Amino acid sequence: MNRRRITVTASALLALLLPLPLAAASIAAAAGSAPGVQSPRTSAPELPRPTGPFPVGRDTLHLVDRSRTDPWSGSGPRELMVTMSYPARPHTGAAPGRYLTDEEARKLLISRGLDRAIPVETLTGTKTHSRPGARPVDGRRPLVILSPGFTAHRATLTSLAEDLASRGYVVAAVDHAYESVGTAFPGGRVLTCLACEQTGGEAGYRKVTDTRALDAAFLLDRLTGPRPAWRHADVIDRGRIAMAGHSIGGASAVAAMAVDSRIRAGINLDGGFHTPVPDAGLSGRPFMLIGAQNNAPGGDMTSWDREWPKLEGWKRWLTFADSGHFTFTDFPVIGDQLGLPDPDAPLPGTRSVELTRRYVAAFLDQHLRGLPRPVLDGPSADTPEVRFHTP
Repeated sequence: MNRRRITVTASALLALLLPLPLAAASIAAAAGSAPGVQSPRTSAPELPRPTGPFPVGRDTLHLVDRSRTDPWSGSGPRELMVTMSYPARPHTGAAPGRYLTDEEARKLLISRGLDRAIPVETLTGTKTHSRPGARPVDGRRPLVILSPGFTAHRATLTSLAEDLASRGYVVAAVDHAYESVGTAFPGGRVLTCLACEQTGGEAGYRKVTDTRALDAAFLLDRLTGPRPAWRHADVIDRGRIAMAGHSIGGASAVAAMAVDSRIRAGINLDGGFHTPVPDAGLSGRPFMLIGAQNNAPGGDMTSWDREWPKLEGWKRWLTFADSGHFTFTDFPVIGDQLGLPDPDAPLPGTRSVELTRRYVAAFLDQHLRGLPRPVLDGPSADTPEVRFHTP
């Protein structure tokens, strides 16, 4: 959720966690009240396999910033949960773990009225392709921070994170405390979306993006500082860092770049700008917008039209045909496999993942690795769904 044209309440935020037609079909099927609606399948879905040459390792970090009081709870330090995905050595690490914990999955399903239609174990059992505790490959690797949409768990960006790691990137996917419908923290705590009850209008959403900008800076301090929190932090190349995110997580990428020069490039996946681009720009750093079909220039995402001229460095504005707000997450591919596609965003889930991975990786290759990627120069015959815009 991150669109200016929607007046958002806490209940509306929760209603946007999954595509509405998917939820409506599920509820109707579960209740048996919709003739012709097929009940959703309950076997666990599988995320698309990563496309790069490396196996993927995974670690989980709990980070505590004692210099800040949490802005949503009003007490206690700011906390983050972080999934580190990275290129790993073959045949190391444990078997891939669960997609979500039971309680995270339960809260997500309840928030969408899906708890009667989809068993908790179906969602928690979603098959991933990263091995906890695997040993990283040698060499220094670029770092990419991923920030999820408001109310969404960091796991919703797993397909993208795993693919980038398989291509040789270290990826830090972040859960920001009290900004999802349910995220597990140490001590048996599952923090819910207190922020949903405290935001509304541009000032409220800007508080989210400004807060996440500080979260990103703290994360970088803990990953690249003198006593890093991650045991494999020596594989991170401190001079090659980017940030990307979905919805308000994408809006937070530009907010973070505005306050932290360590972030050399950014990507916004269908998120409105709530923290403006500085009038002086981003010091020439590259930025890419990738949006749903209705977010072309002059479309629903009016803040993109407003902020685009301030992006004075290399920039691109792309949209995907037949796409929706959640096209850039794992939801479409999971929904398709459960027999619950979104008719308002008919781009197939596997194609959604393929296109998102392709253009995000190309951008990062070009701007963090110095590898020219012609796919960014304009339309390609093999990706007819992708539109390039030059306002």
